Amino acid sequence: MTRKLLPVLLLLALAACGEKVELPPPATRIVKVIAVSSSTDEQTRTFGGDIRARQETIIGFRIGGKMTQRLVDVGSIVNAGQVLARIDTRDLILQATEADAQSALAAADAKRYQDLRAKNFVSQAAVDTRDTAHKAASAQATIARNQAAYAVLAADHAGVVAEVLAQPGQVVAAGQGVFRLALDGEREVLIAIPEDALADVHVGNDAEVNLWTTDKKYPGRIREIAPIADPATRTYSVRVSIITKETLPLGMSATVSFKKAGASLMLIPITSVFQDGSDPAVWVVGKDNKVMLRKVQVASYGDQGTRVSAGLADGERIVTAGVHRLHAGEIVSIADSSR
Repeated sequence: MTRKLLPVLLLLALAACGEKVELPPPATRIVKVIAVSSSTDEQTRTFGGDIRARQETIIGFRIGGKMTQRLVDVGSIVNAGQVLARIDTRDLILQATEADAQSALAAADAKRYQDLRAKNFVSQAAVDTRDTAHKAASAQATIARNQAAYAVLAADHAGVVAEVLAQPGQVVAAGQGVFRLALDGEREVLIAIPEDALADVHVGNDAEVNLWTTDKKYPGRIREIAPIADPATRTYSVRVSIITKETLPLGMSATVSFKKAGASLMLIPITSVFQDGSDPAVWVVGKDNKVMLRKVQVASYGDQGTRVSAGLADGERIVTAGVHRLHAGEIVSIADSSR
């Protein structure tokens, strides 16, 4: 007990002698800090689809009849003018023959009335009537011959047969689709996106197209967005143009990825977050090395750290360790980060 009281007695003795005693200053707490900076959080959404031709057309006969021949199959490469199918022409030939006979008869009748008019046996009105009948019969004959020619279905453009819609023996109506032809040229990916993603995509947005089989990636751009959702799936059809000079196989599976820019966030260590009651906060170190408690808005917690959406400014320093031992206004020493 005597040894413990000895320093105190010495201090009291010195004080009694009138000498001033200075106590050592309290040691400053050493802390680790980082300077925060904001970054844009990008989110990627991916959708599956298949490769299509930019231009596809449904082609069919211009007249109705029984289809007798189909000369191409799905996947056939066709040239412009190539014959694809035929329908029965027997009735068409008979109609054309009848129309030609009527035209010849009307021509002979018109010629006869012109001769009678030259002899003043008939009026000019009668001649005009026969001329008009001849012109009408001639036009009907031309129409009948055209109808016979329409019995042959030919490709208007070069491309690939993507789908066969009618078979030989089937009676097709005028204009009914017989083939779906994918025209040569630009390729694109057809995808379906849900309603919640519609606000994130716009015509002209950049995209990335990835082929499943080859794992090749191509730049893309949104060309078209359907204005109406599919009633069954409640999804919207989106066509994404593939920017490449390669001729990609039709029907190949592909994925399309879009990058969505999120809010400006700051990623800080999770150890720097101090719970001030029910509100998250951090200790900010000022220029004078004094710490102050600052409430922040946390967007999310993750393995990489805490994402803060508000409460901090770029360049501010925050304490990353020992946050539970600090108090407001305390002066701290910054640890050497190189050690």
